[in-house]
Amino acid sequence: MVVAHDRAVGRLRASYELIPPGEPVRLAKRSSNLFRPRADPGRPGLDVSQLTGVISVDPAARTADVQGMCTYEDLVAATLPHGLTPMVVPQLKTITLGGAVTGLGIESSSFRAGLPHESVLELDVLTGAGAVVTARPDGEHADLFRMFPNSYGTLGYATRLRIELDRISPYVALRHVRLGLDALAPAIDEIVASGTYDGEPVHFVDGVAFSPSEAYLSLGRNSDAAVRTSDYTGQQIYYRSIQQRPKDFLTAHDYLWRWDTDWFWCSAAFGAQKPVVRRLWPRRWRRSDVFHKIVGFENRHHVAARLNRRRGQPDRERVVQDVEIPVARLADFLRWFDTHVGMRPVWLCPLRLRGQATWPLYPLQPGETYVNVGFWGTVPIAPGAADGDVNRRIEQAVTDFGGHKSLYSDAYYDRATFDRLYNVAALDEVKKRYDPDARLTGLYEKAVTRR
Repeated sequence: MVVAHDRAVGRLRASYELIPPGEPVRLAKRSSNLFRPRADPGRPGLDVSQLTGVISVDPAARTADVQGMCTYEDLVAATLPHGLTPMVVPQLKTITLGGAVTGLGIESSSFRAGLPHESVLELDVLTGAGAVVTARPDGEHADLFRMFPNSYGTLGYATRLRIELDRISPYVALRHVRLGLDALAPAIDEIVASGTYDGEPVHFVDGVAFSPSEAYLSLGRNSDAAVRTSDYTGQQIYYRSIQQRPKDFLTAHDYLWRWDTDWFWCSAAFGAQKPVVRRLWPRRWRRSDVFHKIVGFENRHHVAARLNRRRGQPDRERVVQDVEIPVARLADFLRWFDTHVGMRPVWLCPLRLRGQATWPLYPLQPGETYVNVGFWGTVPIAPGAADGDVNRRIEQAVTDFGGHKSLYSDAYYDRATFDRLYNVAALDEVKKRYDPDARLTGLYEKAVTRR
């Protein structure tokens, strides 16, 4: 695999040389987990088609060398037979390791394992200048290593990453604990401080708020045995089980991908949760990337939007966001959100930086617990309002509550506010070194103006 990897990097560098001087450099890649549609530039891009695999797994050292475009689905398939997983496995199968590091990622291990980039030991990056450099926490390219998370390809693209791996048991035992909004923060604080809840170990934690009066934390622990295991890839739907089953068992594989089958709960928008439709919808097509392609088709052709207008229904604004809120402000934010936006349910995922290092482009505070609040759907555009107004109110509220917003979806910040929140001045200094001719699109242009 090492020889094949070297050939793949050679192919990538050759594709870079084919891009005319002065032309922007971007990936020649159709699929994406981003929610920022861009027009096809109609120009050649970087050939990353051979950078999709796992180079090696070292079970003794608990590390893996992985190509940048390798999906977590393929990565987990290579590590799980060894009883290992990445420290953090984002919820959707087709998220790539390089994408999760340069664009952030999160999951139910993040309260103890942090974010995916914190388990990176070193990475090779094709820079905007066309060089491949190896960045580590210290040494010549430490500035690139520190600035790479949340840079979204503005400094370059990862071709290889060496990551730490975590042990996982064959099964995960789950408890779904119902709590009031004001009880969420104390429970999360207890879990973070002790790794336990009510005397039982907690290795994984996330949750769902179905309404202001109904919220749950789903607490998982590694288990070598299971009384029985549930299957949420068929007729049963995982998120509904949270309200129905106080306790559950899943295989480690099915736990890691529990959210992918129904794209959390978003498959309902396509009718895929209706029993008749679900029986007819092939199981192999019940996965997040299929639903994402349907959304992409709608974004291009606006079929559903035209039908809604013919029915006299208002246009709808897409509200697809993940935001990090300090745990002490969680209940207040959820109440604000339900009053002013009203989307239900929302996902809750506690996180905490694993170490004391700070990451300049997404400045979470070491030692502070946050909760990722995820909400994905649409809301009607009110009379006299404009598309984007709801998202702008959310952005302001996140800032008011002391939080941060991920950049994988729509953003509406003005340039000055964006530069301040995401430390763009520090990014620009590093960009001068690794992309001196500005071949790579800037962060504001990618996240806000969609260039």
